[in-house]
Amino acid sequence: MTFSTDELLAFVTVVDSGSITAAAEQLGQTTSGVSRALSRLEQRLAATLLQRTTRRLSLTEDGALFLDGARTILRAMAQAEETLAVRRNKLAGRLRVDAASPFMLHCVVPLMAEFTRLYPDIRLELTSHERNVDLLEQRTDIALRIGTLADSSLHARVLGTSQVRLLASPAYLAAHGEPQDVAALAQHRLLGFTDPEVLNHWPLRLAGAERLKIVPDLAASSGETLRHLALAGLGIVALSAFMSDGDIRAGRLKCVLPALLSEHRQTISAVYYRDTALSARVSCFIEFMAQRWHTELDPM
Repeated sequence: MTFSTDELLAFVTVVDSGSITAAAEQLGQTTSGVSRALSRLEQRLAATLLQRTTRRLSLTEDGALFLDGARTILRAMAQAEETLAVRRNKLAGRLRVDAASPFMLHCVVPLMAEFTRLYPDIRLELTSHERNVDLLEQRTDIALRIGTLADSSLHARVLGTSQVRLLASPAYLAAHGEPQDVAALAQHRLLGFTDPEVLNHWPLRLAGAERLKIVPDLAASSGETLRHLALAGLGIVALSAFMSDGDIRAGRLKCVLPALLSEHRQTISAVYYRDTALSARVSCFIEFMAQRWHTELDPM
């Protein structure tokens, strides 16, 4: 009995993504091509691996048994390929990195010219999601996450931290006045996040507390959207330094209530799936980002 790597990859990707259409998109193939690969694999095995209905796919008992073996084979092949590449001092292969769009735009993209120069044979795929993604489902090798991590199925490496500050444009402050204390914020238009709610807890020192919970007058799901709203003079916002330092230096944004800020800093972490061996590609990217964070990106 023989089967191809492409057939195994099609099967595993369909399971992880939940549909043939999604798998085809991830693999850069046609849906008919993925479907044929699945059919060939089932014919070789003389077993039905996936139960197909009009609404969804589900693993059969045989499929569930075969899935672990398929993953093991694909992982072993990738590791064997990488072992040879490392021996030749030539890191190669696909590396998929996910981050929220503000971090991707302000901290990852500016460094990728150097990274690709150092590792020209690594095929980078950069994706952006505002919410945390399932690394396995999205075939993501590394996710760069901001804030406290709660997923125990992930390994994590802290890259650094970034201070959160209150900001507004000079035009907004000229038109509405600059608040002199926390109570004065009630007279201003506040920009905040639609979710998670914790991002609307601003780092201000109060009696017996270090955070002020605000109700935004204008909310958005992305920090980059909020940054542009603040630049347009639409209100006061709390943003991490990694995405606002350039605006402050250029005079496009100004710190608000700096003397009352608490020392709240967001943690920046690189995470990867716990069952995945730390490959040389993953390791070199994490080390690269950790070094550049402290030498080029750290606002402190």
